Amino acid sequence: MSTVVWLEEVGKEDVPVVGGKGASLGEMINIGVPVPGGFAVTAQGYHDFLDRSGIEKELFDVLKVNVNNNEELERASARAKELILKADVPEAIEKAIKERYQELCEREGEEVFVAVRSSATAEDLPDASFAGQQETFLNVRGADHVYEAVKKCWASLYGARAIFYRVEQGFDHEKVYLSAIVQKMIDSEKSGVMFSSDPVSGDPRVIIESAWGLGETVVSGSVSPDNYVVDRLSKKIIGRTIAKKEIMTVRDHKTGETVTLPVPTEKKEAVVLSDGEIMDLVKHAEVLERHYGIPQDIEFGVEEGKIFILQSRPITTIHAKAASTEPKPAEQEQKVLVRGLGASPGLVSGTVKIVTGSGDLDKVLQGDIMVTEMTMPDMVPAMKRAAAIITDEGGMTCHAAIVSRELGCPAVVGTKTGTKILNDGMIVTVNGRKGRVYEGAVAKAEKPAAAPAATVSYKPVTATEIKVNVSMPEAAEQAAATLADGVGLLRVEHVILGLGKTPRYFIKHGRSDEYVDELVKGIKLVADAFYPKPVWVRTLDAPTDEFRAMEGGENEPEEHNPMLGWRGIRRDLTDTDHFRLEMAAFKKLHEQGDDNVGIMLPMVQEASELRRAKQIMREEGLDLDKIDVGIMVETPAAALTIEEFIEEGLDFISFGTNDLTQYTLAVDRNNENVANLYNEFHPAVIKLIEYVVERCNKAGVKTSICGQAGSYPEMAKRLVEIGITSISSNIDAVATVRETVARAELIMMLKALRERKD
Repeated sequence: MSTVVWLEEVGKEDVPVVGGKGASLGEMINIGVPVPGGFAVTAQGYHDFLDRSGIEKELFDVLKVNVNNNEELERASARAKELILKADVPEAIEKAIKERYQELCEREGEEVFVAVRSSATAEDLPDASFAGQQETFLNVRGADHVYEAVKKCWASLYGARAIFYRVEQGFDHEKVYLSAIVQKMIDSEKSGVMFSSDPVSGDPRVIIESAWGLGETVVSGSVSPDNYVVDRLSKKIIGRTIAKKEIMTVRDHKTGETVTLPVPTEKKEAVVLSDGEIMDLVKHAEVLERHYGIPQDIEFGVEEGKIFILQSRPITTIHAKAASTEPKPAEQEQKVLVRGLGASPGLVSGTVKIVTGSGDLDKVLQGDIMVTEMTMPDMVPAMKRAAAIITDEGGMTCHAAIVSRELGCPAVVGTKTGTKILNDGMIVTVNGRKGRVYEGAVAKAEKPAAAPAATVSYKPVTATEIKVNVSMPEAAEQAAATLADGVGLLRVEHVILGLGKTPRYFIKHGRSDEYVDELVKGIKLVADAFYPKPVWVRTLDAPTDEFRAMEGGENEPEEHNPMLGWRGIRRDLTDTDHFRLEMAAFKKLHEQGDDNVGIMLPMVQEASELRRAKQIMREEGLDLDKIDVGIMVETPAAALTIEEFIEEGLDFISFGTNDLTQYTLAVDRNNENVANLYNEFHPAVIKLIEYVVERCNKAGVKTSICGQAGSYPEMAKRLVEIGITSISSNIDAVATVRETVARAELIMMLKALRERKD
């Protein structure tokens, strides 16, 4: 893929190319969501800059510091940014950025203001939220200024908070690249953030927070926004809190600069959103949650009465419903010092530490109660040490609320007076569910342990196995915490893309052993986290355009439609040197005791491909009596000839509904002209699934689904009725899918009992 791409040219599978934010924006454009147009400077472009600038080794050496030492962290950050900003950028990259901006202006008919946003390749994933970790530059105009903003975005990948967060989340600095998103700036009169489901409980309530001007004030927590709650089942507004909004961020129409101004007196306590706008936003929230299969955290802006969706990412903080945290008798007797919004549940006591700026962060010790006007991303190290967070400003969608929920740390936000009423050294108790701060310590108060999204301590037993999809090995712990029955899809290409070099590069330079070891290391992380539960690993399925921009990808073929090209089993059986290296990795894993790992072959269309692949496996020393081998059913050809695959011999199949749908309906899901025709519930797709499941069940072949549709509750219910063996969903959807399956199985059981009685 080239240095720059239009957003409509990418989708949700392109995180390695344009990062989480860019992939989400492209996906939304392609399904018809009103998203401002723009382009992305790809992660490969950034990698090319690093590689040619000669700073790569020094850069990553600089980052080897103790991130809990604030002075060390700040020095490392300053030096890393300096290296990026002073390095020479290849002329071709600079030219590509400036030319694409000019093309965007031509599209819009004027020299446009743009927002230049950072989009890291490890951000906005279902298992880790990188909200606020990199920089955004608003109201940028002119090719030279856009180019400079892109460089600043690259440098922001090494901000202190970003370095800290990656280390804490277990991401390797060398494997996280950055794409810069250049997008037409919406001059919002009002804006905000909404959750498509309750960000704490996951209940079907849309929570919307909105204020005047640009949305940065809501996201940062510098203003207490209006709060609206809509019941998705009844479609009624069940909660409405109108805040006093003191400031707003807007574009100065004379200078073009972004400025913060006092809100006009008549607007301070005025309602920001009309009922019609609220319900229109709810519709967008429901469309996005259904499309992605998991609850979404969505940013929006309203310009001249039109709603624009500016960003959508998975909510990473939904926990299974916890035990009640209603006040204990001791709590009921305590004096309430401060009230605000309960932004993150939990009950905890501790010593107050007032933080007025970065100079106060070190005084927050483990177990203290951190009190501040509003949190900033560079406060995350101190927030991690705090037992609870209290802020003067902010709402349910502000930085303090999001990070606190992710850390499992009780939080009360928008108190207005917290920093004035509370003093250093006071002992207080924070109830993060009710939004109250009590005087003194409440007996037996405790902070809940931080937990990843969808973590559960109990799960209903289902006949249908509920598995989980894993995109990156680093997400193994979060995935295992869902108590899933195994991994229905581990994408090996994400391990490969993270290396920055193509498999052919390693083979050409005599580094095959190193490549095999990297595969083993990545797969083993997941296999060990789930042992002895099965982990099905899909062999390489990267389209040629993803490899072309990587080191060693110079000879990748140019394909008009890579999705229909040289990928999956087609590459495996022609580039057999690489396929044999993959098999060497599987052999090594089994020799090391990871005998729960199975091999899944993608993009098959005829049984001879399975036969040839199994022959190579045997030649490489794999004992196929001791390892599960299966296929992805992604083509109608594979579905309609499933009996031939069964006869050839296989242990399992898994439906890749993303491709099966587009190949069945002849709809390119990345083509905005026909994206509205893309429908996983089309009768033809369902009939193909039914056909395969029926024949596999008769033959004793396990059946599963690992495509996006597996995360939709309505699809899960239908698959149970069809008789599928297992369902593999995204991390955040496991709990919801499990409940849906349990209910569907119970309904079927009760129906069968009634029929027997009749």
